[in-house]
Amino acid sequence: MSNQNSNRVALLGRKLGMSQEWDERGFFVPVTLVDVSTNVITAVKTEDTDGYKAVQLGYGQIDPTKVTKPLAGHFAKAGVTPRRHLVEVRTENVEEFQPGQELTAELFAEGAQVDVTGTTKGKGFAGTIKRWGFKSYRRTHGSHKNERRPGSVGACATPSRILKGKRMAGRMGHVTSTVQNLTVVNADLESNILAIKGAIPGPKGSIVLVRSAVKGA
Repeated sequence: MSNQNSNRVALLGRKLGMSQEWDERGFFVPVTLVDVSTNVITAVKTEDTDGYKAVQLGYGQIDPTKVTKPLAGHFAKAGVTPRRHLVEVRTENVEEFQPGQELTAELFAEGAQVDVTGTTKGKGFAGTIKRWGFKSYRRTHGSHKNERRPGSVGACATPSRILKGKRMAGRMGHVTSTVQNLTVVNADLESNILAIKGAIPGPKGSIVLVRSAVKGA
């Protein structure tokens, strides 16, 4: 754990959508834009006081009248205005951060490898073809309304039940997902927007966590 968390940095951001850029060789590069402004450290956890090392980040403005008194006191202790979203990130170099310190897009230089965590799009109730990629049944030779049915789901006498984990129809999406080893194509320091190569989880406007890659070179 300590090796994975050593010198890791992170930023909370809002997914703005996808765009495009061109690299130095003139190739088209699809990127996802993430707004990482208003990031601030609201707490620093140490082994002496909390038993582990971590940094708590706050992102997004919120009306001070809409936060509870315990949270209001927490933000006041850090010397920051209330934030809408909070997250803890394990790291070993907590001595480099202080409560109230603002973080910007300069944490991730161009070419840095990052892991992005977000909540995927909710798809509602979905069948086995959409949810698990099952193959549809034939539409000829007398088949009757079997095109999208899952088929047999269990045995007869043994074990006389459906085994746990059977892939069946159900609610799809709206789960936490992490995409690893993405590349930061551009970091706009003026607007605090990161351009990350490829797609990241979640719809436009959703909150994502951008961390330095745990498996990066």
